[in-house]
Amino acid sequence: MKRILVTGGAGFIGSHLCERLLSLGHEVVCLDNYFTGSKMNIIHLMHNPYFELIRHDVTMPIYVETDEIYNLACPASPIHYQYNGIKTIKTSVMGAINTLGLAKRTKSKILQASTSEVYGDPEVHPQNEAYWGNVNTLGPRACYDEGKRCAETLFMNYHDQNKVRIKIARIFNTYGPKMNSHDGRVVSNFIVQALKGKDITIYGDGSHTRSFQYVDDLIDGLIKLMDTPDSFTGPVNLGNPIEITISSLAHTIIKMTGSKSKIIYLPLPQDDPKQRKPDITLAKRELDWSPKVDAETGLAKTVEYFRRVL
Repeated sequence: MKRILVTGGAGFIGSHLCERLLSLGHEVVCLDNYFTGSKMNIIHLMHNPYFELIRHDVTMPIYVETDEIYNLACPASPIHYQYNGIKTIKTSVMGAINTLGLAKRTKSKILQASTSEVYGDPEVHPQNEAYWGNVNTLGPRACYDEGKRCAETLFMNYHDQNKVRIKIARIFNTYGPKMNSHDGRVVSNFIVQALKGKDITIYGDGSHTRSFQYVDDLIDGLIKLMDTPDSFTGPVNLGNPIEITISSLAHTIIKMTGSKSKIIYLPLPQDDPKQRKPDITLAKRELDWSPKVDAETGLAKTVEYFRRVL
């Protein structure tokens, strides 16, 4: 049994990770300030004697004893991270400093949940880990993009200077149950709009692409990355290499929900990437990982979840 700290543990991905770690027999400390996370995501775990919940903001120092740390704390959808750009940067940067400081003191292994957004609006396709990215440092998405890029730098500096055992995961678009219905992400947006019979809003002409992975696959990848030898730090892409257009996703969800929603097209937001597809060669080789859940299965489970919560 390990004692594992999950920051952002009441969020979409964090809550799934807490569940999985408990099922594997570990003790889990979930830390969240509920800015985008929800106690409802983890309330069913409260009866478990090996689960502990702490209300705390990672921009402040943390004092707990732990064997491993998954640093997931940060708003991840444009609506939420652009709401308070300064706070978003502080969460990424100060959160990294505080969790790395904790890892240094406790000699814990620590994983940073980075993002495909470090690649910006990519000029290389698909994106592999050697690509440095194409990020507008002054744009509306920069608070998130640059915050995550700086966090990666901090992780590598702590590894090089202080021998902290680090892992860096670059997470691509992820969906599944427990997504926030108001977070503005494309899958949750389309499903909620379809189930409510509202117009489905596509930003741009619908030809831009994304690669969507089901949350269970991501959790598999995060745990496999944490369990790699200390010599492997990453960064490593965790995403689904099957690329689809936003327009085809909208039509698929309309069909799955039986909705009569119409599709409307709005202007594409500034700096919104036109293509996003991971090269997962490194993950296959080093983690023996690749996504297993197909889109039909994953979307069906997600639609069923939103039917219940709506």
